[in-house]
Amino acid sequence: MSTGTSTDRTAGERPGAGSPSAQDEVAGLLDVLRGYLDQAPRLSLPPRAFTSPELYELERTRVFGRSWVLVAHRDELAEPNSYVSVDIAGEQIVVTRDADGALHGMSPICRHRMMPLVEPGAAGRADSFTCPYHLWRYGLDGRLIGATHMRGNPDFDPKNCRLPAFAVEEWHGFVYVNLDASAAPLAPELKRVSGDLTNYRLDEMAQLGSWSEEWACNWKVAVENAHENYHVLGFHRETLQQSTPGGSDTDVRVDSPWALRLLVPFTEPQEAYALPLTDAEKAHLYGIFVFPAASMAAAGEMVIWLSLIPRTIDRTLVRGGILVPRAALEGADLEEMRRQAETYAGMINKEDRVGLEAVQRAVGSRFAARGHLSPKEPGVVAFYQNLARALLRADDDWPGGL
Repeated sequence: MSTGTSTDRTAGERPGAGSPSAQDEVAGLLDVLRGYLDQAPRLSLPPRAFTSPELYELERTRVFGRSWVLVAHRDELAEPNSYVSVDIAGEQIVVTRDADGALHGMSPICRHRMMPLVEPGAAGRADSFTCPYHLWRYGLDGRLIGATHMRGNPDFDPKNCRLPAFAVEEWHGFVYVNLDASAAPLAPELKRVSGDLTNYRLDEMAQLGSWSEEWACNWKVAVENAHENYHVLGFHRETLQQSTPGGSDTDVRVDSPWALRLLVPFTEPQEAYALPLTDAEKAHLYGIFVFPAASMAAAGEMVIWLSLIPRTIDRTLVRGGILVPRAALEGADLEEMRRQAETYAGMINKEDRVGLEAVQRAVGSRFAARGHLSPKEPGVVAFYQNLARALLRADDDWPGGL
C-alpha cells in the first residue's frame, strides 16, 4: 500500500551502520542532484542534503564562493562613506560606498593578524576602518592607509597591502556581491527579468522598512520554501491565503542558471496609483529568484525582497526589505507606514521561520525520507536543477547554460 512517501534509501540518504564514507555519501548526493538535470523527478532532496557537513563545505565553495549574493538595497548604502557587513557561508564581507559614490566589496579581515575590522551585521558610516587590535587603518576601497610601527620591517611594503576585493554590482537598486572577484557581470543574466519589471520602476522605489534575523534552518530549507506558493495553505492560512491561495497554479519560467520567474494569481487585482501597471501585472504576484539566495516579490505597488544567506550548516541569515514608489511617501507619516510594513512583514516571516525551523529539527530523524512533490511546486524542482548545475559544474563551465 502506498504511503505517499518515497522510502527508497538511495545513495545520499542518512548513513547508518555499515554506511559508505562521507566522500561516498557526497558522491551519492551529487548523483541525486544530477538526476534532476536528467529526468527531473518530482521528489524532494534526501534529508542528508540538509545536514551533511561535507555537502555544505562543497556548497560554500561551488555555490557561495562563485555566485551573486544579494546583501542590501541601495538605500542602505545611499550616503557616501556608508557600509554594510554580512556573513556569507562563514566568509565575512563588507560593502562600502566611498566618498566618490563608488561601491566596493571586500573582506574585512585585517592583513596583519586576522582581526575583523567590522562585525557581521554591522552597518553605518565611516571614512575608514581601523583595526581594534593594532590600529592598522584601511580606506573604504580596501587599501592600507596606515600601519603602526612597521617601518622597521624591510619586507613589508604598504603599497602592496590591501583587503581582498570581491565583485560588487548594483542592479535596479539591489546590491549583490560575488566572492569571485573576476565573476562575469550579473545584469546580462537578468535582462529578460528587467524587461518584465519595467512598469514597476524599481530604480525609483524607496525602502520603507527592513529586517535582518537568523533562522535555525539549513539555507536550502528556506530557499526551496521561497520557490513555491503551495505552503501558503498551511503556514499562512490566516494571512496570505486570502490573497494568493496556496492551491492556485504557479507559472514558472527559468531564464538561466541565475534567474527564475514565478507568477502567482491574486484573488483580486491590486490597486495601482503611482505605477503604470497593466491589468495582468495587477492580477499577479510577480516573483523572481536570483540563484542561490535572492527572492523578490512585486505585489501591486509594493516590492518585498529577501536574501536567505547561510551562516552555518543550520543557521540562515534572512535579510530583507519593503519597497514602495517614492511618490507614495510624499506627505505621508513615514514612521507609521514603516511600523505597519515591518509589523506585517514580521508576522509573515515568523510564520515561515517557525515552520521551517520545525522542518530542520525533523530532517535528522532516522525516519525522514524523500517526499513526492505536488504539481503546485514546479519552482522547487527548478531550484534543485540550478543547485545541481552549481555543484556539478567546474569553474570553466560556470554558470553555463540551461
